[in-house]
Amino acid sequence: MRRSAVCLSSLAVASGKVYFSETFGDGWDSRWTASQLKDSEGTAGKFVASAGKWFADEAEDTGIQTSEDSKFFGLSAGFESFSNEGKDLIIQYQAKYEKNVECGGGYVKIGPKMADATTFGDPTPYNIMFGPDMCGYTKRTHLIFNYKGKNVLKKADMAYKQEGEGTSHIYRLVVKPDNTVRVEIDQEKIYEGSMKEDWELLAAKEISDPDDKKPSEWADSSMMDDPEDKKPDNWVEEKRTVDSAAKKPDDWDDEEDGEWEAPMIDNPEFKGEWSVKRISNPAYVGVWEAKKIANPEYVDDESVYKFADFGFIGFDLWQVKGGTIFDNVIITDDVAEADAFAKKWAALSEVEKAKKKEEDDKKAEEAKAATPPPAADAAADDNDDDDDAED
Repeated sequence: MRRSAVCLSSLAVASGKVYFSETFGDGWDSRWTASQLKDSEGTAGKFVASAGKWFADEAEDTGIQTSEDSKFFGLSAGFESFSNEGKDLIIQYQAKYEKNVECGGGYVKIGPKMADATTFGDPTPYNIMFGPDMCGYTKRTHLIFNYKGKNVLKKADMAYKQEGEGTSHIYRLVVKPDNTVRVEIDQEKIYEGSMKEDWELLAAKEISDPDDKKPSEWADSSMMDDPEDKKPDNWVEEKRTVDSAAKKPDDWDDEEDGEWEAPMIDNPEFKGEWSVKRISNPAYVGVWEAKKIANPEYVDDESVYKFADFGFIGFDLWQVKGGTIFDNVIITDDVAEADAFAKKWAALSEVEKAKKKEEDDKKAEEAKAATPPPAADAAADDNDDDDDAED
């Protein structure tokens, strides 16, 4: 039987702990709580157990799937509270898009213990949000940290790897006590860096001096009008002119037709609007910037990585197109435990890729068979020409 129990911090191993794990076997719906936040609006979607169309072992590879389109999906599971102080935090899970989500997320939220899991949703405070998100051409892998009550996005987006509908991808986040982060997708590093540098968690160390003023004689324009350049006397700026060749018609009656006026035509002498020539400014000294001073509001924090309480993990998603399957979720401080889950993904991924190639090859053959070869088209055209000639 497939292992499916939630692993709590009491299940310690020699080198670390598994705080939570889920493989969505029998009884998964008793371990997870569906949010009721959107029930009154009629926009709440349902998670159902599914392995998708490609799998190695249906029971082993069954996860939970977003089963409807254009719905909100809210589902969470609680576990014994813990802090990641002084140790690595590893969050890992699988996501498989059975079809193009078009607009929506496939991320997880991990946060402090909730009083009522049925209210889980967008207003729920969380510590970390991690995973793929896309809408149209905007695609990225989200990693948001909550710091002192504020959700802070990474300064630069991380690559989006949730491509290839029908195949699973594995997401791993590692948060370290030295305030660094590593993100892997499909066991390949896509980011590694500093929380302090790549997220605006802390105030800036330096700020512009508010008392520093630009000198009145400071020239910060690199170009200037040439004082020696003058508009030529014969420069014509009028785009239209009276047609001097036009004559009043002989039958024109000023009393009945009004006073005759010659029509306007494009001016053949028109040269365009004149503008003075630009030259380098000899007084230019560069763009002025106020001098930097120490920011009195800056306070260093050597523990931005640390969260006092982790007590739930959940999916809080909107998806235009459903069909996303999540599986093999684990929160641990032991890389060996995470690697064991990753082996499951690797075995499944090989099967999925092979079946996808098989399907793609079959579609290509069917498309090829449905398209007549150029030679046949040419022969058919020749026969049509012969028939026309006989007629």
